[in-house]
Amino acid sequence: MDFMLEEELIDLMTFCLQNPDSDEIAEKHNRISEIGKELYADGGIDALENFFFVLKNRITEEIEKDPSPMRSLWNGLTDEWQY
Repeated sequence: MDFMLEEELIDLMTFCLQNPDSDEIAEKHNRISEIGKELYADGGIDALENFFFVLKNRITEEIEKDPSPMRSLWNGLTDEWQY
């Protein structure tokens, strides 16, 4: 399951970074937030941190854009995650 969520997040974030003016951005951000809730429910703050580390490295390497601003989409899940 983790692999599938990772790939979905890669696709969602890559789309958002490459198409910042798309009408689909809100929908993609909502799905990123939903996945964050699933990750947190399954593995807590460690799961969020581990997933984002992998996402950032892969996306930065593949398209040379930094997904760090999307970390804030997972704000509110826990007091420990504030970006």
